[in-house]
Amino acid sequence: MAAKRLLVESGSNPDQPNDKRIKKSFRSVIGEVVMANSLQNFCSFLEPVLRKVVNEEIERGLSIITTRSISRSPSFRIQALEPSKLQLSFSKNLSPSIFTVSKILDADNAPLQIFLIDARGNRVAQTTLPYLIKLELVVLDGDFPKGNTTCWTSEEFNNSIVKERTGKRPLLAGELTITLRDGFGIVGDIEFTDNSSWIRSRRFRLGVKVTNGTTSDVTIREAMTDPFVVKDHRGELYKKHHPPMLEDDVWRLEKIGKHGIFHKKLEAEGINTVQDFLKLFVVNPMKLRGILGQGMSERMWEVAINHAKECLLGSKLYVHSGSDYTIFLNPICQVVQAIINGHVYPARGFNGVAKAYVEKLVNEAYLNWHSLEEVEGGLNGTPLLTQGSW
Repeated sequence: MAAKRLLVESGSNPDQPNDKRIKKSFRSVIGEVVMANSLQNFCSFLEPVLRKVVNEEIERGLSIITTRSISRSPSFRIQALEPSKLQLSFSKNLSPSIFTVSKILDADNAPLQIFLIDARGNRVAQTTLPYLIKLELVVLDGDFPKGNTTCWTSEEFNNSIVKERTGKRPLLAGELTITLRDGFGIVGDIEFTDNSSWIRSRRFRLGVKVTNGTTSDVTIREAMTDPFVVKDHRGELYKKHHPPMLEDDVWRLEKIGKHGIFHKKLEAEGINTVQDFLKLFVVNPMKLRGILGQGMSERMWEVAINHAKECLLGSKLYVHSGSDYTIFLNPICQVVQAIINGHVYPARGFNGVAKAYVEKLVNEAYLNWHSLEEVEGGLNGTPLLTQGSW
């Protein structure tokens, strides 16, 4: 009975599992399932992160290897330069004043050239670009940049670009796009269509920048010329020439205006060209000064003469000869060589009597200029004698 009671009290059946053991096993199973799901989700989250990190490290390693390889290659040498140190540069500035509807050239009347330079030494960048770069020519306000500084941002540069007036043609016309090859480009035919008098500074600058949208691995700074004035082409009819030419009308000289009082006085004396003006100045400067009169001040006289002296004389010679003499004159009546009684006089080799005689011959030659023999090719020597020689 005791055994039976014990069995009843325990309420246990040897064929049935324990309830507590059932509950414990079920909780354990649920925990394992939850943990497995969490680990799977974590792995799913971690996989793209790890993949991105690995890819970035591989790309960084390849970039280092490629950069080292490129830096050793002359054709990609530009990668070794700091982007902020590369800039464009005009070879020369323009003339202080130019005219509309006239081809824009540099101060030496040669085509404008553009170079890519290394600003650290202000020298041409010794590099060969692996690609072409397109450049664009623009017009800038003459007052840019403020304070005449050499520092500006691309935004400031673009904000200073001058556009045409309302109802006018584009301010700059012609070949406005340039291809930079091997760090060098030549400006083609371009011209202004309007003068610069309508903006506050009354001056323009010519600027050049890399064309928007150009693919480049480097930043290249813009360039600009010095300020200049653009005048209406009608003013070119009265333009003074620098240097003047022998055949130029005499009013092309400074201080002698076209159809002005000095021009009319000179015309009345048969002085129509710069060559005529200089010949009389050489032979008889006091006569020339008297023709111009007191209305031309000493300062004006000096400016006109100095301008005339810029004239290029060329190599043509004029020969005045007689039975016992031959003198060779340049185009403005200066003696280059004299042969008197078989004696050749060197440069500035005249003494008293010979000098007076040669002066007489020079005056004869001046009065009979159109009957002198012309010869090409200069002699080895400089002008010997002129009363108004400079």
